[in-house]
Amino acid sequence: MASKQQSGPKSVFKSLGFQATLQKLCAEVQELYLADSVPWVVGYSGGKDSTATLQLIWIALAELQPDQHHKPVHVISTDTLVENPIVAKWVEHSLEQVNKAARAKSMPFQAHRLIPQVQDSFWVNLIGKGYPAPSPMFRWCTSRMKINPSNRFISDVVRSNGEAIVVLGTRKAESSRRAATMKKHEKHRVRDKLSPNGSLPNSLIYSPVEDWENDDVWTYLMQVKNPWGYNNKDLLTMYQGASEDGECPLVVDTTTPSCGKSRFGCWVCTLVSEDKSMTAMIKNDHEKSWMQPLLDIRNELATKDRSKRDFRRMSGQVQIFKGEPIPGPYKQQAREEWLRKLLVAETWIRKNGPKEVRDLELITMPELHEIRRTWVIDKNEVEDSLPQIYASAKGEPFPSRPLHEHSCFGAEEIDLLRTLCDEDTIHFELIRELIAVEERHRHMAKRSCLFQALEKALRRGFYTDAEDAKQRALLRKSANKDRIPKDERRGIKPKPTPQLFDASSQEVAK
Repeated sequence: MASKQQSGPKSVFKSLGFQATLQKLCAEVQELYLADSVPWVVGYSGGKDSTATLQLIWIALAELQPDQHHKPVHVISTDTLVENPIVAKWVEHSLEQVNKAARAKSMPFQAHRLIPQVQDSFWVNLIGKGYPAPSPMFRWCTSRMKINPSNRFISDVVRSNGEAIVVLGTRKAESSRRAATMKKHEKHRVRDKLSPNGSLPNSLIYSPVEDWENDDVWTYLMQVKNPWGYNNKDLLTMYQGASEDGECPLVVDTTTPSCGKSRFGCWVCTLVSEDKSMTAMIKNDHEKSWMQPLLDIRNELATKDRSKRDFRRMSGQVQIFKGEPIPGPYKQQAREEWLRKLLVAETWIRKNGPKEVRDLELITMPELHEIRRTWVIDKNEVEDSLPQIYASAKGEPFPSRPLHEHSCFGAEEIDLLRTLCDEDTIHFELIRELIAVEERHRHMAKRSCLFQALEKALRRGFYTDAEDAKQRALLRKSANKDRIPKDERRGIKPKPTPQLFDASSQEVAK
């Protein structure tokens, strides 16, 4: 009995053939574009799917008459500022080429490089505020760094025009979850091929390559010339270098693997157990060995070291989970060390890396200024250590004036306070914060918030040590759990319920 032939994914080109399928899709793009005056926004990451999508749109619109280019096509790419440097350079240059070619050929494309607001950047949140490295349980990075910049741009287009059509390179074959989401939105389509955008009102989603398989994308990119002057074979080479086995084989049947599974993203990403693409780049090309310091920092960020984090949450509260305090933000020493390692890595890469990365910025000057402000103003770390760390790592002075030119609390006073407190870090931070709060309010006409700020400092710094805080939190949790309802204790003298900070306030007063 003959064995049953193994079936695999069906190519989108199999039914009509390669050219006929593209002609049909081209006609679809043209029809949608000419149907109304709603501007288009094309999401572009520089990867294979978004490149194929943008290329399809460009070629379709190039066949129209110039007077039919009646509305703009915005090409947006979000740079998180911590993208893989190789990919970031590729995308930046590609956007420049899109604008250059659009002007030369009178095409309606306008490319935009979007970045997160400085307070939302990765390093401001991790080094400045002390947020722990992102994890599946605390994924604070994606919305701040990728979604928000794009949504702000699309919202601006909607406000100016009343509506927007967002063109994406999403494909059902990417994952079962992606396929389920796309099929769900298909049921609510108000126009043919246009799905509602669940996150942004008055915008519709168009996914021209939604039914393409992975190999269909590569077939198209290798057989159709890039219209804005890029070389798609270079894109294939970049994917090849990021593949673990270093190969992109010719796909001849359904059992042959493809290098298209390589994925690029932020080089600091700790949502995955291993950065396989960067590891493969370093392994497959000795000219990319300069990326090793980045991989070392990323791997250290992924290490869950509780000793680097405060026992208090960002608010100053102590919360218990399974008998232990939930770790809070990174301690001051850990944040300073992350900054030092980052600046040292940037300095080393600029000196030892290839020509194209001699101006590499791992952290921008606006981010450094915001981190410094966060440390000194928000966290009351008045010793203002950032300029010294910068000078030590970079070998040049930090280009900024002191935040407090007339501060009476300088380096000598900080050293004296540390000496007096010895190893009592908690009360060193408490006294430092109390002095900083008083000094900040000293110059205010109205000091109405002074006592609230002082009380907040006392609440944070009341504990003897982490063990003391843990025992108090456990006591409070036990008391809340065993509390007798009011209607059941009539005639019975209520038991005193220990509160987290009431006792501390009394002891501090004494």
